[in-house]
Amino acid sequence: MGTDQADEPRPVRTTPARASESGRQQRDGTAFTGAFGTKTGSSDLLFVEGQLPESDGRLRVDEPPSRQLERCLANLESELERRGRTADDVLKLTLYLAEMDAYEDVDETYQSYFDETHPARTTVGVCDLLGGAAVTVDAVVAIE
Repeated sequence: MGTDQADEPRPVRTTPARASESGRQQRDGTAFTGAFGTKTGSSDLLFVEGQLPESDGRLRVDEPPSRQLERCLANLESELERRGRTADDVLKLTLYLAEMDAYEDVDETYQSYFDETHPARTTVGVCDLLGGAAVTVDAVVAIE
C-alpha cells in the first residue's frame, strides 16, 4: 500500500517581497553579446533584442527612464536603418521597465516615437536590468 498524502505536511508558501528577484544576467557589459542572438532561422521576421540606453559606448543610467527609452528607441532605429527597415516595420515591441512608477512618462515617450500606428507592445516590470538601466527594449520587425 502507498502512503497517504493527506497525512504529509504541506509546504508553507510565502509571498516574495518582489515579483522577481535579481539573478544572473545574460551579459556583463554593453560590448559582450554572447547570449543575444542575431538570427532565428529562416523567416520574414527580424528579432532585435537587448536595445539599451547606450550612447558613445556607455550606458546612460543616470538619466530618467523616459530619456533612457528615447536612447533605446534611437538605438533600435539605427539597427533598423542598418537592415533597411524603419520604425513602421516594427510589429511588436517588448519594453522591460525596472521602475514601474515611471510607466506613464515612458508611455508618453513611446507614443511620441511612433506615428499614427503603434506596434503591439508588452511592458514587463523587472527588478534589475543590465548595468543598472531603467529600460531596455526588444522588437519583432517585418522584413517583407
